[in-house]
Amino acid sequence: MKFSKKLAMGLLFSLTLIAAGCGQTKTASDSDADSTSTPAVTEKKLNVQVSFYPMYEFTKNVAGDLADVHTLVPAGMEPHDWEPTPQDIASIETADVLVYNGAGMESWIDQVKDSLSNDKLVQVEASQGIDLLEGVEDGHHHGDSSADEHDHDHTDEATTEEHDHDHEHGEEADAEEHDHDHEHADEATTEEHDHEHDAGTEEGHSHDHGGLDPHVWLSPVLAVQEVRNIQAGLAQAAPEHAEQFKQNADAYIAKLETLDQEFKAAVTDSKRKDFITQHAAFGYLAQQYGLQQVPIAGLSPEQEPSAAQMASVIDFAKEHQVKTIFFETLVSSKVSETIASEVGAKTAVLNPIEGLTEEEIAAGLDYIGVMEQNLQALKLALNE
Repeated sequence: MKFSKKLAMGLLFSLTLIAAGCGQTKTASDSDADSTSTPAVTEKKLNVQVSFYPMYEFTKNVAGDLADVHTLVPAGMEPHDWEPTPQDIASIETADVLVYNGAGMESWIDQVKDSLSNDKLVQVEASQGIDLLEGVEDGHHHGDSSADEHDHDHTDEATTEEHDHDHEHGEEADAEEHDHDHEHADEATTEEHDHEHDAGTEEGHSHDHGGLDPHVWLSPVLAVQEVRNIQAGLAQAAPEHAEQFKQNADAYIAKLETLDQEFKAAVTDSKRKDFITQHAAFGYLAQQYGLQQVPIAGLSPEQEPSAAQMASVIDFAKEHQVKTIFFETLVSSKVSETIASEVGAKTAVLNPIEGLTEEEIAAGLDYIGVMEQNLQALKLALNE
């Protein structure tokens, strides 16, 4: 594995922070000296760290009041090329549960996991068990974006097993407990995975998804699978609350199933099935509902399309009389606006929900709310 210098330095510094924190821990006698009364005993909540917004939304709805859930990627920040600070790594080290999407979305995850010494940390890869699509890296593919699938063949049990920090590399994670290098043999640190995800931790962070599309949360049906994986991880960390986690998950999944039915009804009789979007984030949604995603750029929203790619999308828009070009909230809309101007179309938001803006948070929006906005935007665009 080729380490990011910035992240490697952060890992070293985080160890110093953890050691310093341990050295400052009060003893029982210190606490007694600071207080004349004994506080009421309260049940300890799980400390759960999640990578970015969709993982927060799913985890918080399953955990309810039984966990403190903290998001690593700050609000309003595009998560594709984000890296954890030393403080973030220290927070992961002391957590009970770490939830991340996987499928290459978190380019830093393998490097961070390799550095951890907390062998009781329950690590939940929410996308486990989901068949992954091959990504559209060059934004040039105008066929069915769901045509190529990749078998992300993890067992549900492997999703939430505790990691053994001293477990030897090279053993199959599907068949036994996670080691601290979850499913990554030594060879996988120097070459592309033939099965899961290239962690994308090479210096310079070009955010290579390993050719796989990580945006599974944008399909309500696949979001259900992610919620179930998270439920299993929380139940492993706090088995005494397993039934409550299940009840919470069931209630949230009912909302996702309603959302799924709304999408089905909206696209069944639509005039068109294709839509142009800023980057290739909607492959799973397109596959689920029989639509055709036409991305301007590839899997990363920061990827700049070439002149040839721009011309190809413009030609497609003119040929198919596309009236709406979608952009998203966390990155510049300049490219979408350029194409819209060229073909006489308007622009509108189709949100990949990789994070919420401060305005969206202030408005009380959440995953369900933003997906309903996406649904309304698609309904309009597919019936023009």
